[in-house]
Amino acid sequence: MKTKKQITTHVSEGKKKVVKELIELIKTHKTMLVASIKGLPAAQFQEVCKKLRGKAVVKVPKKNLIIRAIDDSKVEKAKELEGKFEEGFAIMFSNQDSFDLALELIKKKVPARAKPGQEAPEDIVVPAGPTDLPPGPAISELGALGIMVQIDKGKISIKEPKVIVKAGNKISQAAADVMSKLDIKPFTIGVTPLAAYDSSENKVYLAININPEEALEKLKTAYGKSLPFAVAIGYTTSDTIKFILSKAQAHANKLNRIMTGEPEPVAVEQKSESHEIKKEEHKAPTTDALAGFF
Repeated sequence: MKTKKQITTHVSEGKKKVVKELIELIKTHKTMLVASIKGLPAAQFQEVCKKLRGKAVVKVPKKNLIIRAIDDSKVEKAKELEGKFEEGFAIMFSNQDSFDLALELIKKKVPARAKPGQEAPEDIVVPAGPTDLPPGPAISELGALGIMVQIDKGKISIKEPKVIVKAGNKISQAAADVMSKLDIKPFTIGVTPLAAYDSSENKVYLAININPEEALEKLKTAYGKSLPFAVAIGYTTSDTIKFILSKAQAHANKLNRIMTGEPEPVAVEQKSESHEIKKEEHKAPTTDALAGFF
């Protein structure tokens, strides 16, 4: 009877040391944050690491080693992060709150120029107004993209705003050249937070790339749209109650006038008429009126 050969794999001491270090970091820190560093210049990544010194330990491990470390650490919840270990990622271990650390990374992003072939993150608009470009080849380059120009004080001026690349479309060489000349930087580069594990809560946050300023604007917009609807359906909250009561009072007053035959108030119209009368009284005399004095 044949016996199966036992397959053994050799793991280098260096890899064992890395896994051991990662296990220790997982167990001794509140936050383990996965971030994308894909396409990030090495110099900028080093700058981010420098600024995080004392706040977080930054590691760029191989995918198989961090997965092995999570398995060996016995932190089951952290396994949910494995789907985020894609090409070009770093892991940050910190005792800061996950969202505070993510916000710090977001704020460290800087504007970047567009390159041909990139997808526009949003509509890219050339704003109206003066530029520092002298008349010359730039006029035809701008015109090729449908940008209306004029010459003002010896410089090219954009007549009106123009969308040169729609959101999601590829950026052409011509559009990239124009953006470079006008110093338009539609991208940001930096470390992008992807997800985080919070050991104190034993939770994984899979949507952590949140800009608080943008989120606040969205909340304000949503609030503005929902308030009239809530009042219309009579949904009572501390924000809607005063509007609902005012609406109810107005309806009650109208119903009372219908029942008693009382006419609708015309105070606004009377005020308007009175205003018109006063305007007539204060109108400057015409030449016909003045003729009687001569």
